Amino acid sequence: MSTPQDRIPDRSADLTPNRRIVVGGLGALAAGLGLPHSLEAQSMNTTADLILLNGKITTLDREKPEASAAAIRDGVFIAVGAETEVVPLAGPATQRIDLRGRRVIPGLIDSHMHIIRGGLNYNMELRWDGVRSLADAMRMLKEQVDRTPAPQWVRVVGGFTEHQFAEKRLPTLDEINAVSPDTPVFILHLYDRAILNAAALRTVGYTRDTPNPPGGEIQRDAQGNPTGVLIAKPNATILYATLAKGPKLPPEYQKNSTRHFMREVNRLGVTGVIDAGGGFQNYPDDYAIIEELHRDGQLTVRLAYNLFTQKPKEELKDFQTWASQVKPGQGDDLYRHNGAGEMLVYTAADFEDFKFERPDMPPSMEADLEPVVRLLAENRWPWRLHATYNETITRALDVFEKVNRDVPLQGLNWFIDHAETIDDRNIDRIAALGGGIAVQHRMAFQGEDFVARYGNKAAERTPPIRRMMEAGVPVGGGTDATRVASYNPWVSLSWLVTGKTLGGLTLYPAANRLDRETALRLWTEANTWFSNEVGKKGQIKTGQLADLAVLSDDYLTVPEDSIQDITSVLTLLGGKPVHGDAEFKSLGPALPPPMPDWSPVGRFGGYQKRAESADQAKYAFAAACGCASSCGVHGHAHVGAWTASVPASDSRSFWGALGCSCWAF
Repeated sequence: MSTPQDRIPDRSADLTPNRRIVVGGLGALAAGLGLPHSLEAQSMNTTADLILLNGKITTLDREKPEASAAAIRDGVFIAVGAETEVVPLAGPATQRIDLRGRRVIPGLIDSHMHIIRGGLNYNMELRWDGVRSLADAMRMLKEQVDRTPAPQWVRVVGGFTEHQFAEKRLPTLDEINAVSPDTPVFILHLYDRAILNAAALRTVGYTRDTPNPPGGEIQRDAQGNPTGVLIAKPNATILYATLAKGPKLPPEYQKNSTRHFMREVNRLGVTGVIDAGGGFQNYPDDYAIIEELHRDGQLTVRLAYNLFTQKPKEELKDFQTWASQVKPGQGDDLYRHNGAGEMLVYTAADFEDFKFERPDMPPSMEADLEPVVRLLAENRWPWRLHATYNETITRALDVFEKVNRDVPLQGLNWFIDHAETIDDRNIDRIAALGGGIAVQHRMAFQGEDFVARYGNKAAERTPPIRRMMEAGVPVGGGTDATRVASYNPWVSLSWLVTGKTLGGLTLYPAANRLDRETALRLWTEANTWFSNEVGKKGQIKTGQLADLAVLSDDYLTVPEDSIQDITSVLTLLGGKPVHGDAEFKSLGPALPPPMPDWSPVGRFGGYQKRAESADQAKYAFAAACGCASSCGVHGHAHVGAWTASVPASDSRSFWGALGCSCWAF
């Protein structure tokens, strides 16, 4: 049986990433020198390190949108086209990979993820991302509780929504305490709330005498005792602070954890991330691990990082200090500084929680924001600003326009993050100032809550992506993972194309949905604007960095509902495999086991694959159950009945057909 690789000769030692990815190539150099004909022609005659054959390559190069082959040398594409054009670049040492007719796309770029913070903690977290029944989630929780040693916690830190579960609810405190009476359990639901079992409450020390902090609410019973539910109202500070009380991994484990998280996003086809900073992510201390991995040649995604202020009322001081330490663009093609944000000042941060009313920003917002923006503009630092609501964006743009009169903002590539409720006037104001908008799939996780509060009509433009693009505003796609949404890019691409939430609710009319190619551009070529790397990556094109993903299923032809299930079977970064699966599994570089040995990642992995069709039908039936009274055998725990290893899980048996009253309706 033939293999997808034809080595001439065997160069298996070259399959691990180089210590440093070569920044450019002769084609890129020629373009930079204004000598495209001579030197680019010379690059085309250079012997390839790697040739990819027999693929369905979506290049996103408008001059050559499709190809079947590509040649790579020194980390860049030196030829893309038909096999007859590419094969002549092979030499005796060129490696060839037969793509077996699979769809190939440029490596995905997430313009808003918290991958640095997420990597430090990934190995400690049980991920409910992708889990479609609460019964399954609770089984995972129970199993992880049983294998987690004291004094460690079991943490489910975001990335899921109650609406993705067939049961359409979160676990109760009684359910969590029943599976874990002694091991602390912390469950973060988006940036809405955290649920702590009794053991976790004891560990963090919250009692009836603990006052509510300024950034949240400790829910209490009739006697004033904490119940275990923490509410992020008016912002998520209480959630950040409580999670920070838990044990941390030692540095060697954090390096291992970060490598596993990078490999997880590689598995989904991601080769680039713009890191948006985050609460309790201090610079430079919390960047030591990622910088060590960079020095050691162990990064498997390209990272551009923004700096997020950590001290309310001291934001200007933070940015003054950082402006003397690092410059935008400082670094290389694997790890580089990208400016400020997404937090610029705390008085401008309108944390989204659509279960509650929109928060009003304090009167001091403009006075706090202006000196920071002025400092950034004067130092030519790009910035990103977290802003969910149009009201916040209006006030921020007032400040930006004022600064722009003195210090022009054109060319800075500043942008607004999120912008779910932005109106047309503010879109046009952003366009006039040369700004952009980075959108994320938060509505795929919170759409039902938004509709419940504001109605279906208001949800139709949350956010109005087509209108942004028509106004000429640069728009990029991302996730805002790992807490308020999952890091899975295919959930975002599915949301952009279908307009549906993970719970199945259709939010958007066709006028605000994107075709598949446009959605893919937002996740590749378009995102390079947000890191000032236009023309360097994002396309499969001669002279660009050789980052790509070979897909498990054809993104352009699979049913819309199957987009969210796509993964990568081969991911290349700079022409080197960083992930391999299926027929390309042997090309994937080795990775040490997750540390510590009780890590949830070692048992469950990351994003959970959806159940096969038969099981999914069971969950769908249970979610749609309309029985007016609880079942005498199972109550309303229909999914639990279905998934239990007892006769009740068989609808054809006596207990399945007659014992559960669901089947009578």
